[in-house]
Amino acid sequence: MDWNPALVWLIIALLLGLSELTTGGLVLLALGVAAALTAALAGLGLSLPWQLLGMGVFSGVLVPLAVWVIRPWFSPRGVAYGTTGTGVERGHTYTTLKRDFDGASGIKINGDFYRLRVTDSGDRSGETELPAGTPVIFQAFDGTTALVRLDPTAPDSRANHPME
Repeated sequence: MDWNPALVWLIIALLLGLSELTTGGLVLLALGVAAALTAALAGLGLSLPWQLLGMGVFSGVLVPLAVWVIRPWFSPRGVAYGTTGTGVERGHTYTTLKRDFDGASGIKINGDFYRLRVTDSGDRSGETELPAGTPVIFQAFDGTTALVRLDPTAPDSRANHPME
């Protein structure tokens, strides 16, 4: 079997396309399409520098296109993108819980546990320990500490969950 450059680029395209199955971000798929287009350049007989230039140009066009234009088509409506801490969670109500190994009071945001500090001006302002099950409203992060305020619409949590 003759290993010509077009075949190598097609194998790279196939591996990138298969790798996309593990991520879902469409970046590797865009790079796979760019590699397939580069295989077409190699099939036309262009030299390696032109193939690499073509791969760079194709990647520079297809990756932003995939991320900013195509990916939102596959996302549910109302999803605000961003990682935890970008402000997407601000104003959402969470329920406090106690961490198993040290009993720390906190909330889970996107599956991650964050210690909390109450920021409202009531009698619990500055507290870092709340009973498990207390409804709180997330405001912001201070480092890795979630700044929250007690949910005013919830029944008084002190009556339902006495302090420990």
